[in-house]
Amino acid sequence: MGRPDPEEGQLPAPVKPPDGGWGWIVLLGCFVITGFSYAFPKAVSVYFKELMKDFHVGYSDTAWISSIMLAMLYGTGPVCSIMVNQFGCRPVMLIGGLLASAGMILASFTTNIIELYLTAGVLTGLGMALNFQPSLIMLGTYFDKRRPLANGLAAAGSPVFLSSLSPLGQVLLEKFGWRGGFLIMGGLLLNCCTCGAVMRPLDMGMKRKMGKAQDKYEAKEMLPIGGKSEEGISTTDGTKKGKKAKKKPKKGKKLLDFSIFSNRGFIIYTISKFILVLGLFVPPILLVNYAKDTGVPDTEAAFLLSIIGFIDIFARPACGMVAGLKWVRPHVAYLFSFSMLFNGLTDICSARASNYTGLVIFCVFFGISYGMVGALQFEVLMAIVGSQKFSSAIGLVLLIEAFAVLIGPPSAGRLVDALKNYEVIFYLAGSEVVLSALFLGVASYCCLNRGKKEPPPENNPSAGGGSDTEEAESDVQEAEEHSSDNHQPAHSTDNAMVVANEEPNHVAEEQRGEGGGCPAGDGEVLARDGCNADQMVERDSF
Repeated sequence: MGRPDPEEGQLPAPVKPPDGGWGWIVLLGCFVITGFSYAFPKAVSVYFKELMKDFHVGYSDTAWISSIMLAMLYGTGPVCSIMVNQFGCRPVMLIGGLLASAGMILASFTTNIIELYLTAGVLTGLGMALNFQPSLIMLGTYFDKRRPLANGLAAAGSPVFLSSLSPLGQVLLEKFGWRGGFLIMGGLLLNCCTCGAVMRPLDMGMKRKMGKAQDKYEAKEMLPIGGKSEEGISTTDGTKKGKKAKKKPKKGKKLLDFSIFSNRGFIIYTISKFILVLGLFVPPILLVNYAKDTGVPDTEAAFLLSIIGFIDIFARPACGMVAGLKWVRPHVAYLFSFSMLFNGLTDICSARASNYTGLVIFCVFFGISYGMVGALQFEVLMAIVGSQKFSSAIGLVLLIEAFAVLIGPPSAGRLVDALKNYEVIFYLAGSEVVLSALFLGVASYCCLNRGKKEPPPENNPSAGGGSDTEEAESDVQEAEEHSSDNHQPAHSTDNAMVVANEEPNHVAEEQRGEGGGCPAGDGEVLARDGCNADQMVERDSF
């Protein structure tokens, strides 16, 4: 198998994650994208009162703007997966940044609430979705050993941007009105295009290395070594022609890989995440109104969300560092289960909080547990399905989560209106989160551990849980052993090249038939005697 040739429509072989270098720039871009994606739908709520006055609508009508944004962020997951698999991450993110910005700019010229739904809701939400998912995919390709830390740092963008965009929106509203604020917000969203531009495909670096190896080989062949030099070049050309004649067209990459549903770990994760989302977002949504009903002043009630956001900023990177430890990372799914259990028990234990001190304590523990869940959710998914199938997996998971987002918080709001009791809602939300934690932990232990006892089939890519770099190194060692077994044919090829001065045509056919004497093992094998640099092989290590 030769080096991937873009002109022949072949897919580039995966490259080992560098765990640094340009990856830190990619991490910064992912930090910004995550901040905009999660914080922007909440930050636009500062404009709702002005929109209610201008369009003569109620609060529930304006709240649909944020709901539509979140629905587009979650519900368009499969569409994003298809576009990423077809066109790559960078073009999709550039288009997404333009759509997000155009949506807010057009929203500043709207004359009714329906136009706001279509511009600020649908168009901006779709643009942010086209940025959010590819940024996580690129983060997974650039980081392997440090991936838990990278995911934790990227997830910290959500609380940082939420604490920044909300005050900024209030300032813009007071100075320029809601139309001017929407226009400036649209300009800020153009930074998503900058973040998309830095998402350099990892295989570009590999192509440069392969080009350097090619140049070194050609320079070596140009040295005067008598008559063998010319015949070696002609023989190599014959080998290239033979390879091209025998090369078969490769199958293109699937637009949406549904084979991940055969992965039991993915099924367990998806079910657990659906149950989790039903109750995870309910407490922070109802917290302010709950505090006001208990007699807490408005300013102090609003400060409770700031406490959660401040704790969340530090909890996510810290949890990412813990998840990256050698003795923790193989069991990251159980750490995720513990974080969900911690969050659910916090909701249940704080349901009877009746004073401001109790609510502050609740916010501290909720911020820690919420940050742990946010830092680990995508790391666990990457560990289960691997980076090669992550683009399809995250799209399908977000689509399933979209239904839970549309069911959980609205249902909680209706129960509050019917029962006039927040305590029951906190018990219900906490029970759902605890149920998801128990399901993930027990199902992972029973199903996945039982599957590990069975002997794994040969040539079966890892479903996750380990380091992709370590697997690649083991593949290289196997390839070297296999190439040593085929060392004798390589020497016979060299002898044939010496005799080639008398029978050039016969040697050319022999070289084409034997593949140039190059070892045909798996792994990354450097070119040996009689093998040109185009015959380097790199195995899919994921």
